[in-house]
Amino acid sequence: MYKTRFKIAKMDCPSEERLIRMRLDGVAGVRRLAFDIAAREMTAFHECEPEAVFAALAPLNFDSSIIAVEKTADGSTDADRAGGAGTEKRLLRQVLAVNFAFFLIEGSAGLWADSMGLAADSLDMLADSFVYLLALTAAGAGALYKKRVALAAGVFQTALALIGLSETLRRFLGLDATPDFRMMIAVSLFALCANAWCLHLLNKSQSRESHIRASMIFTSNDVLVNLGVIAAGVLTLGTSSRYPDLIVGAVVFALVSAGAWRIIRLAK
Repeated sequence: MYKTRFKIAKMDCPSEERLIRMRLDGVAGVRRLAFDIAAREMTAFHECEPEAVFAALAPLNFDSSIIAVEKTADGSTDADRAGGAGTEKRLLRQVLAVNFAFFLIEGSAGLWADSMGLAADSLDMLADSFVYLLALTAAGAGALYKKRVALAAGVFQTALALIGLSETLRRFLGLDATPDFRMMIAVSLFALCANAWCLHLLNKSQSRESHIRASMIFTSNDVLVNLGVIAAGVLTLGTSSRYPDLIVGAVVFALVSAGAWRIIRLAK
C-alpha cells in the first residue's frame, strides 16, 4: 500500500475537503484519507498508483501536487477507526441540531425584522447543516447515494441563495423600510452564544479527526458571520439606513451560492 502526501493549495475550508472526498470515492484502491486543512495537506492511503489519485484530483482545480510517496502498511485497524466514532457522531449531531435550529430561528427572525442579513445567516446555517449531514452519513454509504444527497443539497441551497440575492437587489433599488436593528442584534448575539458553545464542545473533545476539525472551522466561520450581522445592526442604528444590512446579506448569499454551485458541479 502507498501513503502519499498531497499539497492542496486551494483547500482552505471544510467544503473543499468534502468535495475531495466525493471526488476520490470513485477511485479504485483508495482506502483512507486524512486531511490537515490548516496546512492545506491531504494524506491518502491507497493501493493504486499515486498518479491515479493525482489525476482524479486534477478536475477540481485546487492546485494539487505530490509532496511525498512511501510504501507502508496502513496501521489503523477497524477497531481503531471505530473507537471514537460514537463520540464524534454525537458531537456532529449536536452541531447539526444547533445549526438547523438556528436556520429556522434566524430565518423566521429575518422575515419578522425585515433583515436580509439575518436571512442570509440562516441560509449559511442551513448550508453547514447539509455538510454535517453528509459527514454523518459518509460511513458505509455508496458514492452514488452521497452524490445524490450532495446534488439535492446543492440545488436547494443555490435556489434559496439566488432568491435571497434577487430580493436583496430589489431592496437596494426600492424604498423598503429600514430593518429592525434590535432584532438583528439580539438574534445574532443568541446565535453567537450558540456557536461559542459548539466550539467549546468541539474543543473539549480534543479529537484530531478531520470531520471534527472541519466542524470547528465551520463554526468559527459562523461566528464571523454573526459578528457581521451584529455590526450591520449597529450601523443601522447609527445611520438609520438599510444598506449595511443589505450589504452583509448580499455577501453571505453570494458565498453560499458559490459553495453550493461547486458541490453541484462535482455531484453531477
